[in-house]
Amino acid sequence: MKPLRKHFFLTATALLMTITLAGCATTQPLEPRELRYNASPEQTFREAIELIMEQGYVVRHADLALGRAEATLARWPEYRLQLQVSEVAGGSYVSLSALRGNQPLPPRVLDPWLVELQHKLGELP
Repeated sequence: MKPLRKHFFLTATALLMTITLAGCATTQPLEPRELRYNASPEQTFREAIELIMEQGYVVRHADLALGRAEATLARWPEYRLQLQVSEVAGGSYVSLSALRGNQPLPPRVLDPWLVELQHKLGELP
């Protein structure tokens, strides 16, 4: 009877640890930072991709027609950017989010990047 109790205890402990660790692995939802530009969506997208590459990121996926791109920075922990450019009346709308490892970066951290894109587009006052 004693070996059965020990087996049950080990199984219950392993199950409890698995549930606990699974809770640690969940990530928070991405919160994008968004800004409107006067430039066309195509120009905004191209300048955004250029800026991403200037900062050392590797563009893994980019689709001008969809206005979407994803880039990574191969530095520990891995950084990932997700870019979405869409058309709005008289310009473009940029949505940018970022991850460090598996955790989302706070949206305010992306403000300097959006200002730099504004500078590249010649839209700073």
